[in-house]
Amino acid sequence: MRKIALSLAVLGATLIPVLYTAPAHAQATRTWVSGVGDDANPCSRTAPCKTWAGAISKTAAGGEIDALDPGGFGALTITKSITLDGGGGQVASVLTSGTNGISVAAGATDVVILKNLRFQGLLGNGSSPGTAGINGISFTSGAVLSIEHCAIYGFATSGISATPSGTSQLYVSNTYITNTATGISLAPTGQLTGIVANTLIFNVSTSGIASSGSGSPNFVITNSSISSNLSTGTGVLAGTSSTRFNVDASSVSYNNVAFSTTTSGAIIRVSNNDVYDDNINFSSAGGGSIITAGNNRLVANGSPPNGGSINQQ
Repeated sequence: MRKIALSLAVLGATLIPVLYTAPAHAQATRTWVSGVGDDANPCSRTAPCKTWAGAISKTAAGGEIDALDPGGFGALTITKSITLDGGGGQVASVLTSGTNGISVAAGATDVVILKNLRFQGLLGNGSSPGTAGINGISFTSGAVLSIEHCAIYGFATSGISATPSGTSQLYVSNTYITNTATGISLAPTGQLTGIVANTLIFNVSTSGIASSGSGSPNFVITNSSISSNLSTGTGVLAGTSSTRFNVDASSVSYNNVAFSTTTSGAIIRVSNNDVYDDNINFSSAGGGSIITAGNNRLVANGSPPNGGSINQQ
């Protein structure tokens, strides 16, 4: 009996450390960044990190990183479900040169939310891109990307670039994009659906919202304003055979072409929009279609004079 008791005691001493050992680097569901933080910190409310990249490694999948105060928190690649919230009424900035601001390369079921962030790509006046940032936000994979209350400006290629290969969703709301080549570039190789709502896109040199590639972008564009470039720009461009854009209650003005389809099968449906001072209102080429509900308000560039009328189409 004494031998059995001794054996049990030894076994218990062996198991206790195993049973009570906690993970050395447990991840929190909410972490914090601060302009005066340090990435060596645990990213807690009282000991915040300095950058998004420093905080995300200490944040559990599905968790949230919040900005405590104004700061520049650096570029980031996201590979899991996460929310980044810059907070309201302060500068939570991602300033990049020669690279993307935030790259979303998440898993097939991951949901990423970016809100209250400012993206600065250092493009300057747009005449010489130099080492400007490439895309403000690059979305290459993930189930859902939601962009809310963000400002994106000064990028050489796109404010938002979406190129996922799977089945994905993109939502952009209450955001403004300016001083870039394309505002929102949709070039999936898979199925990409989404909504652009209450968003302002202006002073872009190529296109406000444009589709390309081999996939199927299907989007609702509503309550938004799109103004590109009177010399060369297009407001809404459907450039693939499986593009479906439904544009309603928006202003598409001061573009060279307001709405354009460039290939067979591409469809843009337009309803209840203000289409003012574009050089060309509708351009269909290659067999694409622009379908109007007959309730869009149109004025050609420079007309009508005082006392004239606004056409409806």
